[in-house]
Amino acid sequence: MNLSDLTGPPGRKKPRRVGRGESSGLGKTSGKGHKGQKSRSGGKVSPGFEGGQMPLQRRLPKKGFKNPFRIRYNVINVKDLSRLGTETEVTPELLRDKGIVKKRGPVKLLSTGDATVAYTVKLDRVSPAAKAKIEAAGGSVEEA
Repeated sequence: MNLSDLTGPPGRKKPRRVGRGESSGLGKTSGKGHKGQKSRSGGKVSPGFEGGQMPLQRRLPKKGFKNPFRIRYNVINVKDLSRLGTETEVTPELLRDKGIVKKRGPVKLLSTGDATVAYTVKLDRVSPAAKAKIEAAGGSVEEA
């Protein structure tokens, strides 16, 4: 192997040399064809442009509103607390460690199911019915 045998890094092609004579195959118009917006310098067509026809995103009716400040809670039920085993203090970190809550964000406890253990619940939100069930089982509820 000689130094003259070396080429660039593998997978890298030499750039296309346009406008270097007719016989190169990319001479004269440099592969851009004749006339028109795309043949001009800086001639870009913006996304969604349909040649002067009203673009689809402007033809369709706009509907609804998406609140960017909406809080999405990770919802669990009282019956899910039985999967914790002997743990009595329920926190969002514990629920994530045990795999009951998968996503990040605040956690809300709803009332489906029955509480069998006296839990100390420290979550972001607790429904009034869930709070009543936990307190009836001898537990306590703290909302963060």
